[in-house]
Amino acid sequence: MISLGCRLNLSESEALEGLLAGTDDLVVINSCAVTAEAVRQTRQAIRRARRKRPDARLLVTGCAAEIERAALAAMPEVDGLVTNTRKLDPRAWNVPAALPLTSRAHTRAFLAVQTGCDHACTFCVIPQGRGASRSLSVAAVLRKAEGFLSAGTREIVLTGVDLTSWGHDLPGEPRLGDLVAAILSGFPELERLRLSSVDGIEIDPLLFELLVGEQRLLPYLHLSLQHGDDLILKRMKRRHLRADAIGLVANLRERRPEIAIGADLIAGFPTETDAAHIANHSIIVELRIVHGHIFPYSPRPGTPAARMPQVPAPLIKQRAAELRAAVAVTRAEWLNSLIGQPQQVLAERDGTGHAANFARVLLPPGIAPGSIVTVTPTQIFEGLLA
Repeated sequence: MISLGCRLNLSESEALEGLLAGTDDLVVINSCAVTAEAVRQTRQAIRRARRKRPDARLLVTGCAAEIERAALAAMPEVDGLVTNTRKLDPRAWNVPAALPLTSRAHTRAFLAVQTGCDHACTFCVIPQGRGASRSLSVAAVLRKAEGFLSAGTREIVLTGVDLTSWGHDLPGEPRLGDLVAAILSGFPELERLRLSSVDGIEIDPLLFELLVGEQRLLPYLHLSLQHGDDLILKRMKRRHLRADAIGLVANLRERRPEIAIGADLIAGFPTETDAAHIANHSIIVELRIVHGHIFPYSPRPGTPAARMPQVPAPLIKQRAAELRAAVAVTRAEWLNSLIGQPQQVLAERDGTGHAANFARVLLPPGIAPGSIVTVTPTQIFEGLLA
């Protein structure tokens, strides 16, 4: 199993590994198509897997298998494609129906509660790859969470294509806050619950109160921000403006000062002027974004943005580098502010771990994976607290 792209893909890949256990002659590429670079990496992974396993059956699923279907099917290395909508159906793989799947003994587990998207951002092809928004019921989510906890998981990360749209398609139209409350109430033994990327404009009142008042809901929020300039946001067909993001973060920090902020930002969106880039750059500073996913814009087939006036590729690359540099500065300042401050760290298997605020911490030798330990960092070593 080779997984590319988002946390939802990682969660689905874990389920697929359980579903396909014992099929040693099969290689599955769970692909990504969010950018042109992601498609290139998918093709690269396919070729690499074929060289490594020349006699295996090689199947491709994921978003690129939907959006780039003809191109991937034409690759000589590929034996077949499985659609996103059928990827977790045993019949698509010609294997027996599986028992309900649980996590392997991971310290952290990604729990996919939603897939698909009902929005129409002008740069995005994910609705083409994932379809309309579809939510797991509360009962189904609780069953999955129980399985993870039974396997020894100490932290659950809720994930989805458009996580904050969870529940819109369910009876009564519950909100994500209702789901988070149900998980926390249903599993008092769950020590750490984390959210993956969220759309800030969709944070409901209950979810906000949990973010600022519930210690088990960890103090890190990753925003699907995309840009810091209002005109660009409108051309993206985002549903928030710059002031909305600034107000949200200010309100969160007023109630929970230790909360850390991450964000997705696109550099070089079509029509982006120097002034718009400056606004994009400055929102990193204003929001103190310490975990930045910076995406150089690349036109995706069939999207409205691909038909807009394009920014030259060298300028996109330069602007992306400037945004990454700005995040590096705010991150360094933030990490320095944590020196001498005790951190509750969940130990991973590689000798590091994540603090509640998602800071990565280098652990002393001998800490068992899955342990939650208190570490008071004294320095920064290669970008990690230590």
